Amino acid sequence: MSSEKVMVFDTTLRDGEQAAGSRLGVREKLEVARQLARLGVDVLEAGFPISSPKDFEAVELIAKEIQGPIICGLSRAVIADIDACGKALAKAKRSRIHTGLGVSDIHIAGKFADDKYGKTLGEKKVKAIEMAITAVKHARQYTDDVEFYTEDSGRAEPGYLYEVLEAVIDAGATVLNIPDTTGYAIPYEFGKLIKQIGKKVPNIDKATISVHCHDDLGMAVANSLAGVRNGARQVECTINGIGERAGNAAMEEVVMAIRTRQDFFDVDTNINAVEFCRTSRMVSDLLGFIVPPNKAVVGGNAFAHSSGIHVDGVLKKRETYEIMKPEDVGAQKTKVVLTARTGRHGLRHRLEEMGYSLSAEELDHVYESFLVVADKKKEVFDEDLAALIGDEVRMVNEAYHLEYMSVTSGTGTLPTGAVKIRTEDGQTLQAAACGDGPVDAAYEAIRQATGQSPKLDHYSIRSITGGTEAMGEATVRIENEAGRVFIGRGVSTDIIEASAKAYIDAINRMAAAQGDNTPLENPKL
Repeated sequence: MSSEKVMVFDTTLRDGEQAAGSRLGVREKLEVARQLARLGVDVLEAGFPISSPKDFEAVELIAKEIQGPIICGLSRAVIADIDACGKALAKAKRSRIHTGLGVSDIHIAGKFADDKYGKTLGEKKVKAIEMAITAVKHARQYTDDVEFYTEDSGRAEPGYLYEVLEAVIDAGATVLNIPDTTGYAIPYEFGKLIKQIGKKVPNIDKATISVHCHDDLGMAVANSLAGVRNGARQVECTINGIGERAGNAAMEEVVMAIRTRQDFFDVDTNINAVEFCRTSRMVSDLLGFIVPPNKAVVGGNAFAHSSGIHVDGVLKKRETYEIMKPEDVGAQKTKVVLTARTGRHGLRHRLEEMGYSLSAEELDHVYESFLVVADKKKEVFDEDLAALIGDEVRMVNEAYHLEYMSVTSGTGTLPTGAVKIRTEDGQTLQAAACGDGPVDAAYEAIRQATGQSPKLDHYSIRSITGGTEAMGEATVRIENEAGRVFIGRGVSTDIIEASAKAYIDAINRMAAAQGDNTPLENPKL
């Protein structure tokens, strides 16, 4: 095994959360951060502190609570941003400030269009270098570990990129992030760029080269690996490849490619790969992004065989059709079977194995729901438990709690829904309404009872587990009058009940966010 290590920089909680339709609360971010620490990431980018009070709070809490990884905060090359990072990271045992700016002609001409940055492109480029140097020197007042991102490096003029990198190293940058921000590069081209940086930047020996690739053309992982092959010793990635637009390089794919093909890469990482599947499930559950069955490494079918030839071959010799062992990434073949006879201790043990830490009160709520599901099913699977966690352990205060719902529907019958809702201050709200279908009838009754009428942008229902006793998960996306979007989830073996729970959950999130500041636009590395 190679002794040379590639640092794994996780940006699930920052770039990953920038994915359209996703949003994590402070409590949820801390839960994911704990699991990322168990996974063994070297650097954990906790957020963009200046973007909103909630993001600042999350970074500050993670810096205080999480042990092991370097805790990193993102900033633009702006003094106020850097100060916010420094304050949020103050209690971290090991901290890093990640600052930077765009270096391609497209970014410089667009972002520095104001004449105060210079009248010509050349003048603006000189000003950008000055801003970069100032940002790094200011960040060094808070930490000795400063990473500088050169946004849109994949489309930058190489000579200018080398000049910027040399200047920020001299200013004190310890890590150089070379992002393919738009997913424009191809592996040969990107690998060559990383190699040339190693040759053309005279003081490169004083810094670590990092790669941060996006998946717009489906090559984020390939480009990241090309970077490693050509000298990069840090890879920036996310769990399940979530992120802006088509996403980022998937950590589980990068790490397992390096580990499986050490004969080619001759490096390794510090990642505890057996935590991959449970980390993937947690991130998928909390963000509401489904992992496709055919997803490499962590997908449900990644180690499944149905073809007779494949089954025969793998049973005779596993290596015939498997290049990785499922247990190496946490896809265990054997599990403890959870039934209605499983007590609280057994349930807590399984939840802890999945990475969830619950209080006694939260465990009681989940256990009651667990018993209801277990009475309806022969076996309760990990996917059921993950769904119950999202359904019962609320990440926001419940302004409205659904106590009762009844829906009647049938051929020749006008669908009618009736609900009874308890408010946070103990009031009881009741309403009945008709609709175009059973779900619409339930939603109209909820709207009348709560007095809330957000725009419904999206509704979906899916089966979490298989069989006639499957748990159904409903997801809704609503929009308030200010244009802010909120996502709600609901789980039940009854899909109408799941749909109503999802709608109430989204309304509760909307109510909790009233008065929240709208976040600034994050830099898109």
